[in-house]
Amino acid sequence: MAERWTAQWKELFAEVVTSGLCTGCAGCVVACPHDVLGYKDTDGVYRPFHLEEELGPADCAHGERGCTSCTRACPRFRSWEPELDNHLFGRTRAPEEMAGVSKDIILARATNREVHQKGQDGGLVSAILLWAMEHGYIDAALVSYLEGDGSSWKAVPGVARTREEVLAAAGSRYTYSANTMAYADAVAGGAEKLALVGMSCQSSVPPALTVRKAGKPARRFVLNIGLLCSKTFDDAIFEELFEAKYGLKKQDMVKMNIKGVFQIWMRNGDYHEVPLKECHAWTREGCKLCPDFAAEHADISTGGIGAFNDWTLTIVRTDIGREIIVKMLQDGTIEGRPGDDDPGAIELLRKLSIVSRRRWPSTATSGPEVGVPPKKPKVPAPAPTPVAAP
Repeated sequence: MAERWTAQWKELFAEVVTSGLCTGCAGCVVACPHDVLGYKDTDGVYRPFHLEEELGPADCAHGERGCTSCTRACPRFRSWEPELDNHLFGRTRAPEEMAGVSKDIILARATNREVHQKGQDGGLVSAILLWAMEHGYIDAALVSYLEGDGSSWKAVPGVARTREEVLAAAGSRYTYSANTMAYADAVAGGAEKLALVGMSCQSSVPPALTVRKAGKPARRFVLNIGLLCSKTFDDAIFEELFEAKYGLKKQDMVKMNIKGVFQIWMRNGDYHEVPLKECHAWTREGCKLCPDFAAEHADISTGGIGAFNDWTLTIVRTDIGREIIVKMLQDGTIEGRPGDDDPGAIELLRKLSIVSRRRWPSTATSGPEVGVPPKKPKVPAPAPTPVAAP
């Protein structure tokens, strides 16, 4: 008999929210049936908090009476990785599977010119969402948009229900948006079948909701698209680095990407590169201990890494993921090529997955660190050869 689940907000607050493990995915907020969890996404803080004053921020009266939805929904609470692996794949990942369990790895891109151009790295994610809507797989998608007219470059969660809305959400933002927070708006608008497009941490929310029986939201998530993600940055990076050091104002930026450097395209046609080492100081707190680069619990994981800028490295993980990709290839909505066409991308996927897994603290529940090779010792630089005096 399975042990009765009793952990509630009190345990989540101590073990995840205030321990550094919280990624800000907002799964707990979405799952809360009593609407007593809020979410802060300002001043560099992306965390849930308790709204009721009765027992203070570290406890919950509903939890004391037996409500456990928040801990069930959290994809960083206790033995999350093996639980989700077994639910999705029927086994835990093998030690050598640094990027998680997968069925296929290919390179793919949209064939429609508009989708290709408006999307990032070939427009694959936009193409998947449009195809899934047209073929009745989903009613809506939880995505991110740029706030207001886009000039602030602040990413905010939203719902895409139409072609225009999907294309408006296209492109990458490297600041954080908890796209799961658009769930309530999607449901209020009548959506029954949802796709989630989210960072690696967010893509673990739907299977956590399902396997731990965290309430009604679980049944609506039918497609889960994860974005490969090393980290996101605090919004302050725009003023404190890009503008202060390089004179690049965010209202003049039109596109950004990361390909070994932080790439920025400006409205006047200028192109700039900022070394990633200079960006590290603005790493979002919720990313510093996250071990999941490869969105290992998505149906389809995608990312623009490798040699080909207009192709997306695509990791197909589940049956529904494979079904959709195969049908899209068959009808010509996307074109594909073997992942082995870009061995550098496959190697980079493994390397970046290892780098992320090494972040997971030894004090937390085991799982992410399994199979991670030890760091190679640094070889000290040779001492300079003394020069004899003349």
